[in-house]
Amino acid sequence: MADDEKEAVHTAGEPRTQQSRKASISTVDKIIVNAKAATEKEHTMTLWQGIKLYPKAVGWSVLISTCIAMEGYDVCLLGNFYGFPQFQRKYGEQLPDGSWQIPAPWQAGLSNGMIVGEIIGLFINGWASERFGYRYTVMACLIAIIGFTAIFFTAQTVVHLLVAEILCGIPWGVFQTLTITYASEVCPVALRGYQVTTYVNFCWGLGQVIGIGVIKAMLSRDDEWSYRIPYALQWMWPVPLLIGIFLAPESPWWLVRKGRIDEAKKALLRLTSLDRETDFDADETVAMMVHTTALEEKITAGASYLDCFRGTDLRRTEIVCAAWAIQNLSGNAFSGYSTYFLQQAGLDPSRSYDFALGQYGINMGGVIGAWFLMSLGLGRRTLYVGGLCGLCVMLLIMGFLGLVPSENRDKAALATGSIMMVWALIYQLTVGTVCYSLVAELSTRRLQIKTVVLGRNLYNVVGIICAVLSPYMLNPGAWNWSNYTGFFWGGICFLCIIYTYFRLPEPRGRTFAELDMLFEKGVSARKFASTRIDVFEESSVEDTATFHRYEDVAHVGVERVVAEKV
Repeated sequence: MADDEKEAVHTAGEPRTQQSRKASISTVDKIIVNAKAATEKEHTMTLWQGIKLYPKAVGWSVLISTCIAMEGYDVCLLGNFYGFPQFQRKYGEQLPDGSWQIPAPWQAGLSNGMIVGEIIGLFINGWASERFGYRYTVMACLIAIIGFTAIFFTAQTVVHLLVAEILCGIPWGVFQTLTITYASEVCPVALRGYQVTTYVNFCWGLGQVIGIGVIKAMLSRDDEWSYRIPYALQWMWPVPLLIGIFLAPESPWWLVRKGRIDEAKKALLRLTSLDRETDFDADETVAMMVHTTALEEKITAGASYLDCFRGTDLRRTEIVCAAWAIQNLSGNAFSGYSTYFLQQAGLDPSRSYDFALGQYGINMGGVIGAWFLMSLGLGRRTLYVGGLCGLCVMLLIMGFLGLVPSENRDKAALATGSIMMVWALIYQLTVGTVCYSLVAELSTRRLQIKTVVLGRNLYNVVGIICAVLSPYMLNPGAWNWSNYTGFFWGGICFLCIIYTYFRLPEPRGRTFAELDMLFEKGVSARKFASTRIDVFEESSVEDTATFHRYEDVAHVGVERVVAEKV
């Protein structure tokens, strides 16, 4: 072996030669220069430039996010089947008056069984997607869905339905977070916030609209196929999604974290259209990923669930969890009973489904509206806090409608349903949509999957609590709060406003490395947008000594990554 070849070989535990160290430092300097260039390009990139440069990234993330539409369809079926006469006769019990109903304990069991499955799936995703990659994890879940749907289709008892709900909940839980993290990693800053990650919420509405449409089409049938056909249509989703995701590129950020730098560059090239944006340099962007990963490896001790509660990541985990929990705490559970109020006002079931269809349509239109608001320059924090204020007002109006005299209760019920529609519009324009962008941006790359999993699981836990409380609040045979429930959720929503004002930061326009530094420096949530920061300068405006520490971390971290992986 030649001398230069021997010098290039470094076994574990052996010190490097001075020559190899100088070469490594030279490589590190080059990576940092490239990373800085890529960061500056992302900052100056407009929305239209991002779309021209990353059209393939948008397409692939939209494809994977469509898994959420499948979940929205599946989840929509269960709640709306409770009112199906054929479904009730098959799986319910006959009451003394001769009617058939699914017993309340079984209704709660089926709904919560699905959530339990999702919680299991979320924790599995936190490990599997980081271990095997996003693509293979999604494909495995789609294959599982194909088999578990057969249990729905052939179920003979309500117990079989419960088993199917729990099993299907596992891959649904994976979809809830993996689609968000993939979309946030394959797109640049210009697209990350509203062009892609919020599309996940659009998919929820899309799946629900399709589900309601199918159910309405089955109302005229009087046989078991009225509920078997909707279940069978669940098979229309997995196969085309499997084919598309098999052809999709893996996340370049995940490949960098695994040390597969060359593959990361190839994946990045598959996400871009170089013929449309001549100043793009894949090497610069990969260097930015390596630089950010090395910086986070020094800031974050490890990549386990426990690390989400250590150091600066504790604050980030808290904010992500709160942002998702607030979706339920802002009155989302109450809004799910809009059709109940309309039926009390005298509307027939078919009209109540029309109302539900309109409400799910708002879910889709609200996302487009949120994109428009973001394009006007409104930040995530502004939309989130402002949206909560609007939701609080709507909930209080619902509560005051309970004071309407009994002779006008029918009109009050109709007014309540209308206010719920306004609530749904405000929710989708702000909290419901912007939350997906926030949770994707506010966690570190190395812990993002696990942080989002913890946040979504808190969302599910709060959802279980709300699902237990809401029937008692509204049921005439229980607490019978009726419209006064709006006062309860309005008060909770007001507390959420206070929390978000003091704790929720503004990530708009920031790269992942900049967010890392802002959290590490302990910048106040209200000053995130105005604080000047540069991860490449030798000094920052606020704290020169602190940035020198970051500079050392970045150089040492990148040097190690380059030596071990490149």
